[in-house]
Amino acid sequence: MTQILASLRAIMMILLLIIMVSAYMISTLFLGHTYKRGFRLRRNFCRATCWILNIHFEKTGNVINKTALYVANHRNFIDPALLCLYLDAYVVAKAEIEQMPIINKGVKITGIIYVKRESRDSRLDTRKALVNALLEGKNVLVYPEGTTNKDKYIMTYKSGTFKESVKHNIPIVPVVIEYKSEKDVWHKRSLVSQFFRQFGKWRTDAKISIGRPYEEDDVEFRRKSIMNWTNQQIQQMHKGWGSQFDNNEEPTMFEIQKP
Repeated sequence: MTQILASLRAIMMILLLIIMVSAYMISTLFLGHTYKRGFRLRRNFCRATCWILNIHFEKTGNVINKTALYVANHRNFIDPALLCLYLDAYVVAKAEIEQMPIINKGVKITGIIYVKRESRDSRLDTRKALVNALLEGKNVLVYPEGTTNKDKYIMTYKSGTFKESVKHNIPIVPVVIEYKSEKDVWHKRSLVSQFFRQFGKWRTDAKISIGRPYEEDDVEFRRKSIMNWTNQQIQQMHKGWGSQFDNNEEPTMFEIQKP
């Protein structure tokens, strides 16, 4: 039964993507392409995705009304779909997505910055593209762990994007997204395998928390403050939820020296 449900959902997602991308491409012949139209397309796709996959979530906090760099913990491939219901942003994502038919067209339209994490040159190019987008007034969403995480608390956030945010006086807004079921955590599985594992169950429960903007001038103060806030949010979100991480494990707190 779970395989049938996941298969039906996969078919619906593929058809939805084909229809929406095709309709948008036709509309550009008359209306042209703008990143705002692209973001609107993505929000509509994300809403439909949550309905098809039966994703239910609670949200606290709000995005800010100025350009910002958003940094989030990373659990699985569906994370951006939930966050981009509320956030219009260019998403930094693995370059492998560029090789996926149909999906690559959709993400190109709606705003993406590719990175090959194993390539130093690619990481440098990504940082330049990230900065350019921010200076043009576009929000950017980054996953500074660099990969999905199966443990309760975050891996150390990489410092590169924090340095750029301080250098260019761009606020950073932290985001936390957590899921109730252990099947929602993506680790050492193919995309297809994870989809069938996660969405073969009837319902997915999640929580999203958006923090305050951090605008301090010290890179390490921003980075460690945000990591501490993120771990504290993870602890609070799972407490009493009956989730896989609803336990007494305490978070690692990073020592902070005030600037």
